[in-house]
Amino acid sequence: MTLSKKDQIWALLKSIETGDPGPIAVVDEAKYIQHNPQTKEGSEGLAALFQRLSKTSPRVNIVRAFEDGDFVFAHTEYDFASRKIGFEVFRFEDGRAVEHWDNIQERLGPNPSGQNMVDGSTEIVDTELTESNRAFVRRFVDTVLVEGQLDRLTDFLNKNTYVEHNPRLGNDISILLSALEAKNEGVRRIDYRRVHRVLAEGNFVLCVSEGNYDGVHSAFYDLFRASNGEIVEHWDTTEKIAPRSEWKNDNGKF
Repeated sequence: MTLSKKDQIWALLKSIETGDPGPIAVVDEAKYIQHNPQTKEGSEGLAALFQRLSKTSPRVNIVRAFEDGDFVFAHTEYDFASRKIGFEVFRFEDGRAVEHWDNIQERLGPNPSGQNMVDGSTEIVDTELTESNRAFVRRFVDTVLVEGQLDRLTDFLNKNTYVEHNPRLGNDISILLSALEAKNEGVRRIDYRRVHRVLAEGNFVLCVSEGNYDGVHSAFYDLFRASNGEIVEHWDTTEKIAPRSEWKNDNGKF
């Protein structure tokens, strides 16, 4: 039986833990484009890399995984030398993975509402609403986060049912509003500048954005769960983008 793209990526990520070389066959290493700026291309095959990593007793927990056409995106928890939370995005071509992006940060929390960075809903429903949910979340990010129309926040979020997994925030959207309003020397502390990609499956939508966090060039990965035309749950990671002089490949973060 042929595995779905999602299942193949699930097995690939899990092989970091097991060292099993079998799942690595899904990656076309001759075409593979790596967008993690800290990873040097061509220095070590994935089989050798994963075998080496497996000897350090890593733990890899794939919490959620989604498929959107040629893309698979996963929400993951890693325990290597430290505990981290990440989003992994893979692009397929001719049945194999040929491109990869990620966004990883240290695990923090729980937040003031008791949520951690990965708990909450995992069930994919409303697949027939994938495109409308994608468009809705894109409008939210463009309108509220990029353009800064904070008075429109409750046009998209249900203040009575909203669940927040950001470790510094909470379910009370007044906390989110205060964070989005905060400025440092007249510049927004959370400063979204550009949306690069919006991926979706059913009620889950991942938005990949670029901007600045506390004045530092950063990548924002935001996963939203939509229900009945509203955003009802949110997870995210924020990662500093290293200066170009420190990149180990020339493919760029996005």
